Amino acid sequence: MSASPILITGGAQRLGRHCAERLVDDGHPVIISYRRERPELDALRERGIVTLPADFSTEAGILDFLERLKAETSSLRAIVHNASDWAPDSSGPEAGATFERLFRVHMLAPYLINLHARGLLEACSEPQCDIVHMTDYVVQKGSKKHAAYAASKAGLDNLTLSFAAMYAPAIQVNAIAPALIMLNEGDDEAYAEKASAKSAMEMVPGPGVIYQSLRYLLDNRFVTGVTLPVDGGRHLR
Repeated sequence: MSASPILITGGAQRLGRHCAERLVDDGHPVIISYRRERPELDALRERGIVTLPADFSTEAGILDFLERLKAETSSLRAIVHNASDWAPDSSGPEAGATFERLFRVHMLAPYLINLHARGLLEACSEPQCDIVHMTDYVVQKGSKKHAAYAASKAGLDNLTLSFAAMYAPAIQVNAIAPALIMLNEGDDEAYAEKASAKSAMEMVPGPGVIYQSLRYLLDNRFVTGVTLPVDGGRHLR
């Protein structure tokens, strides 16, 4: 019997892409969702990763993705909710629309996918199946410039507790809450030094630490309903 795939939403770039590639290296079939076509997808497809377009900014888009996911696979080993939108706050007329979009991407999409894909997880023949929510360190302190982002990620963090209680013991539901893990293209050395100084570990560690955290949750049969902080000791500063 072939292994059930692991779904990573927002898996075309950065942390999602790194985890997708590492999972393939470890022998797992992988499905990713992506928001728009980009050159990096060709390399993922060449590695056998199934790529499904998805628009999580609308409920119709989320439900459409679920239909295509169910047409692609009859079971899932895990779901990693990594799709995200780092939109800043605005006081203009678009403020409400921005908040609603972040709510759908960070909360409604995981909520509906968890509900509608439960049967796919329960159909997995492996001894463990998981849901992992990618939240954010900012949930613990809020944000002056990304209040809507922080609030919607906080909602996702709370959904971790609810789904963990609903789905135990068959499905484990946990979260990973990273601080700054990777720099963006164009970030200069001064920014890197400033970012590094925010954590007790004084470093920007790179995506490997997220895969290590994900691997821990996927391999541990006795952890559910927890948020695993990966922030380098930000709370100590």
